[in-house]
Amino acid sequence: MMVMLCGSEAHAQAKLQKQGTATQITVGGKPMLLLCGELSNSAATCEADIISVMRTCKERGLNTVLVPAQWDLIEPEEGKFDFSLPKTVIEQARKNDLKVIFLWFGAWKNSMSCYAPLWFKENTRKYPRAMTRRGKPLEIASAFSDNILQADKNAFSKLMKFISEADSSRNTVIMMQIENEIGMLEDARDYSDKAQKAFSSAVPEDLIKYIRSNGKKLHPHLLKMLTGSEKWTKDSHNAINNRLKKGATWAQVFGTDIYADEVFMAYYHAKYVEQLALEARRICDMPLYVNAALNSRGRKPGEYPSAGPLAHLVDLWHCAAPSIDILAPDIYDTGFKSWADQYKQPENPLFIPESRFCRNSGVRALYAFGEHDAIGFSPFDIDHGSADDHKSIKESYAMLEELSPLLLKYQGKGLTHGLLFDGNDRERVIVDGDITLTCRHNFTLPWDPRATDGSEWPEGGGIIIKLADMDYIIAGNGIVVEFATNSEKEQEEKKILGEDGFAQNGKNTGTQNEAQPKFKGMRAGIGYVDEVAINKDGTLKYLRRENGDQSHQGRHARISVGEYKILHVKLYKY
Repeated sequence: MMVMLCGSEAHAQAKLQKQGTATQITVGGKPMLLLCGELSNSAATCEADIISVMRTCKERGLNTVLVPAQWDLIEPEEGKFDFSLPKTVIEQARKNDLKVIFLWFGAWKNSMSCYAPLWFKENTRKYPRAMTRRGKPLEIASAFSDNILQADKNAFSKLMKFISEADSSRNTVIMMQIENEIGMLEDARDYSDKAQKAFSSAVPEDLIKYIRSNGKKLHPHLLKMLTGSEKWTKDSHNAINNRLKKGATWAQVFGTDIYADEVFMAYYHAKYVEQLALEARRICDMPLYVNAALNSRGRKPGEYPSAGPLAHLVDLWHCAAPSIDILAPDIYDTGFKSWADQYKQPENPLFIPESRFCRNSGVRALYAFGEHDAIGFSPFDIDHGSADDHKSIKESYAMLEELSPLLLKYQGKGLTHGLLFDGNDRERVIVDGDITLTCRHNFTLPWDPRATDGSEWPEGGGIIIKLADMDYIIAGNGIVVEFATNSEKEQEEKKILGEDGFAQNGKNTGTQNEAQPKFKGMRAGIGYVDEVAINKDGTLKYLRRENGDQSHQGRHARISVGEYKILHVKLYKY
């Protein structure tokens, strides 16, 4: 008991705290940005590989590593446990000054039960599989089996106790992921006998109570299922009451299509996960999250892992798994900004445990921290990747580490913005009081030949931090920012520039002979643009001034594609 209490007390130092609208993770009482990478699935299956990969992660600028802890290697024989690999992970992380987030590959990994031990897989009578509508057994453990829950929970409990004892005073392990991309494939839900019995039963009272209490805050997807409209109207309350009659079954409340099947399955997946989360809280309290394989590319439930912790199912997960702190997206497809937007909600901080590892990873990390006060960002397969991929994340993480005193100070206060651009999404306009910032991809400038040679634009992105009125930090790669007063922006004359930066002859909208309305108000000018470094106490260290051609004679602040810079911009009015 003393060991467990000691571990719990120590791990209470790794916790989540609110600052304004942001949620921060603190370790040892100090907030930190998690600059992560997730190892490939088999990178931590032998001690030699762990030693090598931890050293490499440190060299590449990470401060946190996401590492699988897989059931089949921890409990190779029923009731016999081996924690030598997690032990090596913790030891090597400490040696390289890294934090660890363990990923519990238990009953499910990417929907499948491939990481369950062989003794579990072979005994399908005791540990039954999920079934399709046609009665086909799947390589997916049934969430409705108590035997499966108890076996999974027992192994997970032993892992948490090991962490509590092995890491009781060091806080190397700072967060836990429970299962991995949980969900149903082939069909939207489980059709095994126990699942069918549950589906035919009344909707559980806790879900009924949750819906009644949160009607106006329900996700539009669930609200439409219950009321026929994605928005709350004067008729919504009565529509919900008509659905939630005493003893109403799942089909009576939610319908009988695949989306109703998904809601049913999401509740029971979340209810299962909650049992493991409660065990974690009892033994070794630390932040807990679950991750989602996204419903992208127009796929339907069962074509993607149905019923996972997806944005449109947030209500089911919050109701049935209240001990989970974060529902996290694994972002591999296009539309990075849209996916991040869906997951950063007042009740759900943004943590991205998996993102496609590519040359754009670095600027995507900047966007996540700048726009959404992210807790952390993590490319997947960090032990592989091309030289360009690693250069991108190493330079970005070095910049984020340098910016962290300012970011951690200003998170949640409405003083930071994230930028992310590509060849199609090229511009964002930010109104900050009386100043309008027009932010664009750097290739929108006419003089960079890479912008027009037909090649695909690499993403450009960055972070804007407002230090004070007329005083900004602009940090990133491949961005350009212009500044104007709001009245000046409203009177803006459209101009097309040539490659020399002057007007392109014959292609501007106005001529000297046209009558133009008189300009009114004041303009914003750039006092100076300085490249700076950030000291550990958050003060600025002057490096060099960017004037003349570097600021287009005082017209903008810019950072070329391929560069990572931090600029300090001071404005004035005239």
